[in-house]
Amino acid sequence: MSKLIQKEKILSQIKGGLIVSCQALESEPLYSSMIMSRMALAAMQGGARGIRANTPVDICAIRQTVELPVIGLTKKTFPGCDVYITPTEAEVDALHDTGCEIIAMDATRRERPNGETIDTLFPRLREKYPDQMFMADVATFEEGVNAERLGFDLVSTTLAGYTEETHGRNLPDFELMHRLAQTLKIPTIGEGGIWSPEELKMAMEQGVFACVVGTAITRPRDITRRFVSALN
Repeated sequence: MSKLIQKEKILSQIKGGLIVSCQALESEPLYSSMIMSRMALAAMQGGARGIRANTPVDICAIRQTVELPVIGLTKKTFPGCDVYITPTEAEVDALHDTGCEIIAMDATRRERPNGETIDTLFPRLREKYPDQMFMADVATFEEGVNAERLGFDLVSTTLAGYTEETHGRNLPDFELMHRLAQTLKIPTIGEGGIWSPEELKMAMEQGVFACVVGTAITRPRDITRRFVSALN
């Protein structure tokens, strides 16, 4: 199957649909590849069109359980570095080995480990993995435009509100979704702070290609805290 046909097939699977983020960090009660694979199965049975997952081990478990496109990433922290979503080439190499359909990376302009930036790192990765689909997690409109210029296949509003430049921004960032969706030639994915079906519908009305919802579906500790806060 050619790269173009494969890409069109993956995009057609997620177009207009819900992508569910199934992630749990070591500090969370559901931290387990087995649990994440079952969470992904539940999401698929509920109608999800794709899964977003963290770490190669979780991705491999999920790919053995569901037949949906997987957006893979690795969250890894480095001293003195704010970039933690697939920050270096080593994480991309490991994700590529899982066979995940799309690799998500922080595509902000912030400095990465070893003094690199997305502008210096991504062209090398694009050349190394010409058939791999890459998604740019951005926080601003300018970062989305830059990601398209660099050769990313999709752009997501994942990091809006989570960078120093965008801290305090109201989420979901419908304005950013709308601007990117109306400007870019590559698909825009709406992500970040979508808590309800009503907000999901509003995000789709901005013209985005698909949406990602995570915490509101797959993090019961955070969901419980939200309900409890209503009592207080």
